[in-house]
Amino acid sequence: MENTSYIALSRQAALWRQLDVVAGNLANMNTPSYKNEQMMFREYLVDTRSSDKLLGTKLAYVQDFGLLRDTRAGALQETGNTLDFAMANDDGYFQIETEGGMRYTRNGRFRVDENGMLVNAAGYAVMGQGDSPIIFAPNEVNISVAPDGTVSTENGVVAQMKVVKFEDQQMMRKVGDSLYETNEQPQELTNPQIAQYMVESSNVQAVSEITTMTKILREYQSIQQMIDKEHERQMNVIQTMVPRNG
Repeated sequence: MENTSYIALSRQAALWRQLDVVAGNLANMNTPSYKNEQMMFREYLVDTRSSDKLLGTKLAYVQDFGLLRDTRAGALQETGNTLDFAMANDDGYFQIETEGGMRYTRNGRFRVDENGMLVNAAGYAVMGQGDSPIIFAPNEVNISVAPDGTVSTENGVVAQMKVVKFEDQQMMRKVGDSLYETNEQPQELTNPQIAQYMVESSNVQAVSEITTMTKILREYQSIQQMIDKEHERQMNVIQTMVPRNG
């Protein structure tokens, strides 16, 4: 197979992986706080026999090398649930303690477990100031949270949610259950703008993703047609060059 076909195949492989990313975005349209992702591409140069010559050229393949996450906040959706919280800003994260260490999330759909501890949907503790869990007394039912994260009940102030931010959100890695991990040091966010009775919706735009999916499929088909024509051309050349018997 000639270099043209190899380059075309590299583009097809990248398009296939891009299609997986778009499909993932569409599948998480209704996942609270989910962030839209886009594939990042770059040119990958490969040496040829003429690369060391003055006018020599290199082959340019297509390489997908990472994902770019749209970190803008999604729309706030009112739920009426006392333990649903959302942040209006783009860079704040609730801090969650898991078995694997501290993790971070913007999905503020919380609950109180059987021990009176504020936890996320997976049962991990939501952290307050001082990296301490937020625990309510058995008789406390009127839970309210101020925009700065101060948690109160009918008995007064209980704790203050710890909300953090990071210098580079693109370095954060998804670990499931709407949680992220990172090697960066968290910085406390002093004005988180927390809204109670709300959850942050996904920022995926369905129409845009469907349009992108259509473009990917059309480009994939176009490249396949080019590969088929190149294969047909090579076969015609072989039939022409190979002498016939008789």
